[in-house]
Formats: sequence, C-alpha cells, structure tokens
Amino acid sequence: MLSSKDLIEITDISRATLNNYISLGLLSKPTVRNPGGGADGPRQLGFFPEDSVERIREIQRLKKEGASMAEIVARMAIRGAERSSAQQQVLAIEAAQQAPATSPPPATAAGRVTTTETPAMARGVASGGLRVTIEDIVYPAYMVNHSFELCWYNDAARQEIFNGLDKLPPTGEGRGLFRLLAGRGIQAHTAELLRFNAGLARSRLSANRFADACHGVGPESFSWLQRAYADAVAEPARPVSDAMLTLGAEPRRAYVSVFREGIFVVLTPEEHEADSMLEFLARRDEVIRSLLQRRMPVLTNLAVLVADLQGSVRICSELPPDEYFNLINDIWAAMAPIFRKYHGTHGKHVGDGMVYYFFPQPDSDYLFNALACASEIREEMKRLSKRWQLQKNWLNELYLNTGITEGQEWLGTFRSTTTIEFVVLGDTINQAARISDFARFGSIWATKSLIGKLSPDARERLRYGVRHETEGNREVFVPSSFATVASLIPPNDDASCKLRDIATLPIAEIMDIAEERAPT
Repeated sequence: MLSSKDLIEITDISRATLNNYISLGLLSKPTVRNPGGGADGPRQLGFFPEDSVERIREIQRLKKEGASMAEIVARMAIRGAERSSAQQQVLAIEAAQQAPATSPPPATAAGRVTTTETPAMARGVASGGLRVTIEDIVYPAYMVNHSFELCWYNDAARQEIFNGLDKLPPTGEGRGLFRLLAGRGIQAHTAELLRFNAGLARSRLSANRFADACHGVGPESFSWLQRAYADAVAEPARPVSDAMLTLGAEPRRAYVSVFREGIFVVLTPEEHEADSMLEFLARRDEVIRSLLQRRMPVLTNLAVLVADLQGSVRICSELPPDEYFNLINDIWAAMAPIFRKYHGTHGKHVGDGMVYYFFPQPDSDYLFNALACASEIREEMKRLSKRWQLQKNWLNELYLNTGITEGQEWLGTFRSTTTIEFVVLGDTINQAARISDFARFGSIWATKSLIGKLSPDARERLRYGVRHETEGNREVFVPSSFATVASLIPPNDDASCKLRDIATLPIAEIMDIAEERAPT
C-alpha cells in the first residue's frame, strides 16, 4: 500500500489532482489509517493499492495522446456505489488531515442523494458553477429519451434553447426534440445544436427512425436535418462524452451522459472547469434518479402485459411460506432477463403477478416486443415447471396466464424519497389484467386492436386465432380470427361476472411466433 504522500511524490501530481481522480472514480477509494509517524506527523493518511501508480500513469499517457477527461472517465471510471463511497472518503481524508481529532464520516444510505460537496464541486460552486443537485444547474440542460423526445429541461434551457417553452406538449410526438428546435425553421442560435443532436441520433437511430423523429418540421428544415444526419460520424456510445459547439455566438462545451432511460445534455461555457462537471456526471445513480423524479407525465402509446400465476392461492396453501416465496422469486429471476431483452418496463401489480409496459423504441416494434416477450416467457415457464416438479416430486403444472393489449395512456411516476415507480393511468392496464384473468393453462391472449396495428411482416410471423367447440365437443381452431370475450366463456361460468367489463372486447389466442426470415 502507498500513502497519498508517497503517491503524489512518485507520480508528480498535486493533491488537488489526486482528489479529482478519486472523486471522478479514476482511482479506487483509499484506506484511511494512522501512519504512526508520531505526534508531529499527520494523524491520518489515505493509503492506496500499489497499482494506483500504474493507473495514474495510464491517465497521464491518455492525456498526452489528446484524450479528454470525459473519454478517460468513460474508459476507466469506477461506477455506481463505489464512486459515492470514494467521494465521501475524499472528504474524510481532508477533514482528518485538518482536524485536531478524528471522527468517522457520517454514514450515508446506499443510493440516497447526498448534498455533500466534493472538493471539485466546491470549487465549481465558488466559481459560479454547478452544485450536486439538478436544481442548481445554472446552464442549459435537458434530457431526451432514445427516440429523441424531450423528457425534462431546466429554466436556462427554456430561455436559451426552447424559446421560452412554458409547458411540454402532452404527446411524445409533440415533444420531439427536432420538432421543438426546428419547427419554425433552422435558427442561427440552434443550428449547431441541431447538428450536434443529429450526430447523437446517428449512433442510435436508423435513417428511417431519424426521419420519424423529425416529423412535424417543414420541408426545408427536414432536408437540412437529413443532410446533418448523413454527414455526422457515428461514434460508439459512451457513458460520458463531451464536444465543443457554438450556441449562437458563444462557444459551449456539451457534456453528454447516456443512461438506459435516456440521454442527458448540459451546455456549459467553454471556460467552465471540466473536472467539476465530470465529477457531477460520474454520480450516475444520483443524476438519473433526480432526472426521473422530475420527468414530466406524457401521453404515450404503449402495450401492457399482465401475467398471473394460475392457482396461486392453492399453491400457496400447499407450500410452506419460505418455499412459496422461493417459487415466486425463482419465477421473477427467470423472467426478468426476458423482459429486459424486449425493453419491458416494470409496473405496479398487487400480489404475485407481473405487469410490464412496452413503449415505442427507436429500432424495434414495441407491440411485437410484447408478444415475443410473452411467447418466450411461456417457454421458460414450462422449463421452470418441470424443474419444480422434479424438485418437489409433485404433479402440479405451473402456468403464467397472460393478457396483452395496447392503448394511449398517461405515463408518470409515483415517488418517495427513496423509490421511483413508473405508473400508467387509464383503462389499458385494467383490460390486460382482465384478459389475464380469462386466460387458462399458460395461454396468451391479445386484443384485436394490438394485432391489427402490427406491420404486415410482423403479423405474418404470428400464428393466432380462436378455438371453437362444435357438436360432439370437438374443438376446431380457426386461424387469424377473433371472438368477443363473452362468446368464449362457457354458459353459467362464474368468471362471466368478473369479466363483464371486457365482455365485448375482441381477442385472439397467440399460439406461436415464427422465427424472423433471413434476408435473401
């Protein structure tokens, strides 16, 4: 282990630079202990792993090659909770070196937003820069989703970029960034910003999807944006990056931080200290949590999937409580990667069932995603059921009964100081839940409205229809057909009362989905 003093001497860096590297996550947190140097020496010093010298020399090498600090952070940063711990530890080291007596730093709950400032942040504040909270960003900042629809913006962006936009349009289409910036033509003060965002889109959207993102602008602006997109160089997506551009006549540095939920952009003056901004963006969990808490409700198209475990009350009564929880956790653990694969967003559901939302995606069909996800979940549930039969030596079959529909609903968040929950308001989720109640033995049922909105190619891959009983209790499957829920419920079935509110809804059973054909 090397002390901070030895590390500074070996690498020929300043203490401020060392603190910056720690707060940016470029060095792991030090171990603080008494160096045992007697009464005249420091009471405590930070000690680092031996490989810290090599890491600092790698940083120095990258800087000599012309790499920006953002690029270095993207390559080498230590993410997540370790960053927060490292930042807290920096404060502890400095406080210990200055204080006459030592005391441990205050404990901070994992994931909780803290307003403690690191040395880099403190310097930023002193020079009129950023503080740790989103509210204190004094420069234009905004966030878009991966379809480049505006989710959030601050007052500085409202005045300097969005022409005093007081309220976002209710629909996702109306919130399109390119529509908001170029709806009245390409203005001098936004031209380079548009070109910059077209470059971001080039790395994430196909040409057709980018054209969709530009819907609502005039013909001349549309052609200009298509040229900007074509001229842009697609760069590999990085967690944090920066670039120089001109906003009006003023040079600005644009910092971009990419999250699963969207893309966050801050435009600072050229002379603003880079380290303080990079330190701020390095706290990824805190930044995205703050942004999601301020995300404005939007009226959006979506598909809703609800899946319930058949006979859950009976299964719960047959198993000891710990084994029943093990079963539910096993189901969730098996299904979670499949939902992520198809871009599903977890929603709130009472009990042991599942609710997932599927929103429009840049380069995939969200409606088909919901159906493909349900089909893959059904196959995974068959494997899980066999595993539990062998494990428990029982004959129970485990089924997830699935209902899927689509609609246009308000998406927002319910939030407390520690949690954020996506919530959809409207009848779509209730319809999906009722269809799930109707389904039996692991079947998947979808509404006519959803299937009707699929592209012809997607619908061709889908085998769906309705099974009807004929005379002699024979069952006949009628492909590519629909029936109302009421017509599919047997007479005198107790479920008819529970399903009354969807009795006239036309639905079809999803039997299977064919593999996508390879291009010829």
